[in-house]
Amino acid sequence: MSERDLDEKGREGAAPEAESGAESEERASTPFDHPAFLPVLLIVFTLWFGYDGWLNEDFDPQWIGFNRWGFAILLPLSIYFTIQAVRELRRGK
Repeated sequence: MSERDLDEKGREGAAPEAESGAESEERASTPFDHPAFLPVLLIVFTLWFGYDGWLNEDFDPQWIGFNRWGFAILLPLSIYFTIQAVRELRRGK
């Protein structure tokens, strides 16, 4: 084998080590990683479904049942995940 072949094999062998070193570094956080992201999203959808289900007089009557069921499902989910987010923020994680 020539020096060139050995050099190419050395680079190929070094690639996994470089990747594993990059994986061990901490990943940069995004706004989606914030504990309040999901609760805020659920609260917005709960308000939207509630408004369309009960308060909006111009809303198509065909979809009122869908919005009322969506509200009934999203309300407990938004309460639960809001409590979990508040607990996590108080813990400081």
